[in-house]
Parts: sequence; structure tokens; C-alpha cells
Amino acid sequence: MFMRTAFLKVKIKHFLCLISVFLIVVVSGLFTHLLEYDYHTDFKYPYDGDIHQSLLQLQQNQVPDIAPINVYNYEYVIKSKNKCIVEDQTLRLVYIIKSAPENLDRRNAIRKTWGYQKRFSDVEIRTVFILGVKLGMQDKINEESLQYHDIVQANFTDSYFNNTIKTMMGFKWAITHCTNAKFYMFVDDDYYISTKNVLRFVRNPGHYPEYVKNYKFNKDKLMEFELPDDVRLYAGYVFFSPPHRHYFSKWFVTLNEYPFHMWPPYVTAGAYILSHQALVDLYYGSFYTQHFRFDDIYIGLVAKKVQIEPFHCEHFHFYKKTYDYNFTIASHGYSPTELVRTWTQQKSSGNA
Repeated sequence: MFMRTAFLKVKIKHFLCLISVFLIVVVSGLFTHLLEYDYHTDFKYPYDGDIHQSLLQLQQNQVPDIAPINVYNYEYVIKSKNKCIVEDQTLRLVYIIKSAPENLDRRNAIRKTWGYQKRFSDVEIRTVFILGVKLGMQDKINEESLQYHDIVQANFTDSYFNNTIKTMMGFKWAITHCTNAKFYMFVDDDYYISTKNVLRFVRNPGHYPEYVKNYKFNKDKLMEFELPDDVRLYAGYVFFSPPHRHYFSKWFVTLNEYPFHMWPPYVTAGAYILSHQALVDLYYGSFYTQHFRFDDIYIGLVAKKVQIEPFHCEHFHFYKKTYDYNFTIASHGYSPTELVRTWTQQKSSGNA
């Protein structure tokens, strides 16, 4: 009897160990990784087909041969439609800042620092904040818009997993109401940005910051060189990484959502720069790219579809650390107080 009981305990122990190992393998995503398709050889993502002609037709306001599979048809609650009207019809840079309705302190800090539109007298810059809607916040948002005239708001629920909608409504606003800019920078509201370095970078992305170190340009006049109008610049900190298959990860993705072992190259969504042509191509490309809830991944998927290669720059920092700000373009993780302090220091040092 004793031997039988001991044997049963051993069997139960082994069974529990097997169950534990199985759960670890499943929950950690190790088993799921074995079922993934190879990105390099098998990649395809809806819509799967040649969309070149349809993209041209959409850009020319024609009915496309292929019906779009994804249109963000939310309505704007606040448009700020006159934001980009200027006498000579040309803007150098437009900041489109993704913010949450409750983040007034962050928006005010940005308005006082890198989002200030008159930072440079010879460069036309515009700043808007793109928001969704949140229960109980609308009266305050309306008042803020009347005071600052820089709010763009659409009628989707403002939440983390609606960031792709927020981003694409920012794209749509730019295409509809602000199509006269050379460059657009999409930024989260907890970033430090150096407008001076943004403007330096877009002059010559391939040789930044070396050309700044070596070229004796007129420091009082920021623009002496122009990229061609048809350049397709999609720039920031580029990742080429695998999907998260860990079940409890905030970024967990099932095989049904995305079956491949790697994402397409993408720029982290906190801060990236688009040229005008890249903005146009990505916007219309989204009509033929199935919605995905992570905005940086989604823009990467669209970029692959319209054949825009992300441009990596190590001076876009996706986390805050101690470093030399001389050539920093973007840095993540600042409270309003930290942003004002850091930006003020860097402006005094000639870096912002």
C-alpha cells in the first residue's frame, strides 16, 4: 500500500511538472514561435496585390480600379482647418503631436518649448495636437481650442489601442487641411524635441550630423540646402524585430493577427519625420493595408506596401538617458517640468 501511494505521488509530481512546462512553453510564446511563417520568404499582408495604379487614381481624386479595404471614416470634432494658411503657401515643418485629452500640462509645456511656432523667424512652422474623445473632457478641450487654436480632434475613443486611428486621422488632417508643408513630424506628447536639429537633419539626413560638424554654414539662417520635392523620407529610430508572443505582454500578437516571425522594418512611433511625398504615399497606401492596432507597426506595414524604406537615425532616442544633446533630435520620457527645464537648458546651450 505504501509503495502504491508513493508511486502515485511520483506520477502526480511528474504530471504537474509536465503541465508546468507545457504552460511555460505556451504562455511564453515558445511554441507559437515554432508555428510562425518566415518573413523573408512568405510575407504578404492584405491587400495582397498590385495597388500602384489605384494609388495614383486616389491621389488624383479618381475612382480607383481596386476598392479600398480600409478607410478611417471618423469625423473631426475640431478641425483647426486654417492652421496652415500662410502668405507664400509654403511651410517648412508641421508638428503633429499625439496627445490624450487629459494631458493639458504636457501640451502647455510643448507650447512653451519646442512646439512654439515662432522659434525661428525665417522658418514657417506649425504645431497641432491630435486627440480622440474622452467622457467628461469635451468642454475643457473646446475651451483649450478656443484659446490656442491648435487642437485637431476626431470622434474616436482616445485609448492606447486606438493609436493607429489617432495617427491616421493626423495623416488625413494633413492631407486635407495642411498639404503645403515640406516635412511633417509625428511626436508623442512626452518627448523632448530640438527644432534646430530637426531642421538640420531634414537638410541632409544621410550625412547628419557630420555635415553640421564640418560645414561652415550661416548659423543665423537655418536653410541653405533643399532635398528634392519628390523625396520619400520616413525617418527615425528603425527597428527590425520579432512580434511579442508572450501571452501576458502588452504587445502580445496572435498568429491570426500576424503569422510571420519578423515585423517589417518600422520607425518607433514616438517620433518620426515624413517628407510631403512620403506622407501622401503612406496615407493613400493605408487604404489598401488592413488595420493593425499598433501604430508604429502599422505604418511599417504600409511603408512596405508602398515601397518606402525607413531611414534610421541614432539621434532619435526612444528612451531618456544621460547623453550629449548637441545633435539629439528627439528623446522620450519627459514630464512637463523636465521638458521645460531640459529644453531651456539646451536652448541656452544652442542645441534647441
